[in-house]
Amino acid sequence: MSTDGLIVVDKPGGMTSHDVVARIRRLARTRRVGHGGTLDPMATGVLVIGVGRATRLLTYVIGAGKSYTATVRLGQSTVTDDAEGEVTASTPADAVTDEAVRAALADLTGEIDQVPSAVSAIKINGQRSYHRVRQGESVDLPARRVTVSRLDLLAVRRETPGVVDVDVAVTCSSGTYVRALARDAGRALAVGGHLTALRRTAVGGFALDEAATLDELEQRAPEVVNLPLPAAADRFFTRRDATADEARILSHGGPLAPAGIAGPYAVFDPAGGVVAIVSERDGRARAEIVLAPA
Repeated sequence: MSTDGLIVVDKPGGMTSHDVVARIRRLARTRRVGHGGTLDPMATGVLVIGVGRATRLLTYVIGAGKSYTATVRLGQSTVTDDAEGEVTASTPADAVTDEAVRAALADLTGEIDQVPSAVSAIKINGQRSYHRVRQGESVDLPARRVTVSRLDLLAVRRETPGVVDVDVAVTCSSGTYVRALARDAGRALAVGGHLTALRRTAVGGFALDEAATLDELEQRAPEVVNLPLPAAADRFFTRRDATADEARILSHGGPLAPAGIAGPYAVFDPAGGVVAIVSERDGRARAEIVLAPA
């Protein structure tokens, strides 16, 4: 099996995304490994890993929409907006009605301006925001526009006095912080809120039903790639088939005639290999990244 391709991993809790990358490097016996979108240590679920030349596809994976199931605890705020941080305020949430919860979630659906969690990887003057918070600084990040296309209420649980646990399903654009949704729902209800569980169920078209656990990958090593590069590109992009001459031109950085395909799209050679990811502009089809072997 090719060492160039994608792996859809079911990340366990308690590991960073970098921890998973380090494990895959060992299993695949290559340093050329990266991931397509960070999951916090407490989060589980879909983490797309690129190996070899497929690491160049990860910039597109990072920008894809994502889906989650999550649990929001109303009645407590934390410094990190999730269960990993210290509780900073408690307000009994027992009186919050199911109808009020639904209304708060509805207000966070659609295009919204979201302030990211202060304990995030966003850089401020070259330093990660979470580093500044841990050094005792007060961090104010600017709001940014994100899209929450789905924020469905799955269940409301009142098992612990003073708090209300709300299970939700979320589908959102890249760059959306689900723990910030938990924080903002709690603020809207005047009781505070934070995230206690997060499971990513899909990244673009990659879903949990094809994800492998690290134990399963350990048993398959070193053949851990389950989507070789051509199959991965075919799954993620619209396909254009090129002639041998077109493939040669494109692999050397030259442009092709446009095909009228909304890009970016993948161009394949006659043998089924992926040559490049291409977009059309100024009347030409030009490579954004070349994937053909050098």
